[in-house]
Amino acid sequence: MVAFIAATQRQPQDIVVWLRRLLAVAMLALLAACAPIPRGGEGPPPVVTPDPLDSLHRVALLLPMTGPDGDVGQSIANATALALSDTKATNIRLITYDTAQGVTAAVRKAIADGNKVILGPLRGDHVLEAAAIARPAGVPIISFSNDVGVAGQNVFLLGHLPNQSIDRVVRYAKSQGYSRIGGIVSNNVYGQRAQSSLTSAVRSAGGTLVGIHETNGTSASFDAAARKLSAAGQVDAVLIADSGRAAVTAVPSLRRNGLRNAKILGTDLWNLDGSLASNPTMYGAWFASVSDTLYNQYAGKYRARFGRAPLRLSSLGYDSVLLIARIARDWRPGTKFPVAQLTDPQGFIGVDGAFRFIANGLTDRTLEVQEIQAGKFVTVNAAPTTFGK
Repeated sequence: MVAFIAATQRQPQDIVVWLRRLLAVAMLALLAACAPIPRGGEGPPPVVTPDPLDSLHRVALLLPMTGPDGDVGQSIANATALALSDTKATNIRLITYDTAQGVTAAVRKAIADGNKVILGPLRGDHVLEAAAIARPAGVPIISFSNDVGVAGQNVFLLGHLPNQSIDRVVRYAKSQGYSRIGGIVSNNVYGQRAQSSLTSAVRSAGGTLVGIHETNGTSASFDAAARKLSAAGQVDAVLIADSGRAAVTAVPSLRRNGLRNAKILGTDLWNLDGSLASNPTMYGAWFASVSDTLYNQYAGKYRARFGRAPLRLSSLGYDSVLLIARIARDWRPGTKFPVAQLTDPQGFIGVDGAFRFIANGLTDRTLEVQEIQAGKFVTVNAAPTTFGK
């Protein structure tokens, strides 16, 4: 204030000069305050504002969110959201990409966004399309498919594999005295692989394979297959490697064509169809699948959050996030996904029980045998507590 009063008593031109000097002094003081302190002749590292995403694991979720499979995709996506909440995995950024809008476009966008691992897609053909782009980019895929033909080379299948459920139920049937076993399979890729699995399972269990016949899902084709099996002699059990809906048609054909007492066996596809428990035709049938114990708890939480029951396949979405959350403990954000951790021989625990990946991309699971009874599926042989050799 004193300096300002003194300045006002000077001539106008003196005041201008004085103000310029005062401004120069102020600027020098400001620059001195901002200047870095020398450190051995070098300045400090530049101050960089951190990107919040640098501390997150970037994970892409590839699912059909629209179109014919949109309900399946939405149920799986809901399950992943529930798993993120339950695990409190705040270090995972999970972004969904709609494969119904184009698989190639979805994968390219996911990789461009910096995602280090892909969960999904759902269908085997979509996995092949995705892998063609993800492999060169070094981004592994953990798919919800059960198509063993697409596994390997950084593609891992979280889906339930039919060969395991066939082997499990055949071994159990043989242990219960059902030695002569026949098969009815669908005339598609699933059926072709089921033929191979059933042949191997019966041989491995020490049973006798009576015969395997393909059907196209019609009553006429089931009748024809049943007559052929019946003509082959004694048949203790028949495995139907097809959907629950197909089984409901197939079993009456077997009964009216001479196989009245044959034990009915099925695959884990039947666990996707809860309506089988309300069909008396299916009572007493056995199938091998993952345990429903933890799934039932998960389904209750899902229903409470989303107001409706989950689809059975949605458990794969939940377990995929549990898997990522576990691996994230030893995975530094921004680095490549540690693929080697997937093949940990100790495996992982999820809603669908214990599982582990093997080097060829397939999944090894511990399965139980369930029996269809009035209104429910009942465990008749519990899942092993350890993995087989």
